[in-house]
Amino acid sequence: MRPVIFSVAGGTGSGKTTVAHNILQLIGQEHIAYVPHDAYYKHQSQLSLEERRRTNYDHPDSLETSLMIKHIKQLVNGQAVDIPVYDFTIHLRTSQTTHVEPAPIILVEGILILSEPELRKLFDIKIFVDTDADLRLIRRLQRDMQERGRTFDSVIKQYLTTVRPMHMEFVEPSKRYADVIIPVGGHNEVAIEMVAARIRSLLERQ
Repeated sequence: MRPVIFSVAGGTGSGKTTVAHNILQLIGQEHIAYVPHDAYYKHQSQLSLEERRRTNYDHPDSLETSLMIKHIKQLVNGQAVDIPVYDFTIHLRTSQTTHVEPAPIILVEGILILSEPELRKLFDIKIFVDTDADLRLIRRLQRDMQERGRTFDSVIKQYLTTVRPMHMEFVEPSKRYADVIIPVGGHNEVAIEMVAARIRSLLERQ
């Protein structure tokens, strides 16, 4: 049977990962193949570290979406895939990969996934996590400083020069393609349970 493919999109720091993990817990992680879009940032080893730092990582062109589409189609056809592992501290793919086996459910997560027409065609359920901009900025600051070794000034500069403009140009408009909009991120237990119930229904139907 064809797997159920659902996507979780939303701005940086919106709570996408929390929503996705809550759904995984409700459905059962053993039934799900997880494919994050940010694993597919392009490998730009031809650029210096300083040039890579200046890259606009919030534009769709920074990602190898064609490879992600290929991997999703392989999972749909019952084939395992090895997705890239990206190191955000040096802005390069590592030599390692993550092995993902086919599963009844494919979860695709990412900021820009609903802005890509070819990706949208694959999704059975499209979710957009909608969170206020001030909360998203605070969460991004905490994540980038604690997990990615960034300074306060560099995070703010990146937010003002690329993150916010790209959010307004690509992410926010993609919300209109969503089947379900979840406000307040991962704290909206009612909405998350409704999505989980819908996924269960699709699985039972198959």
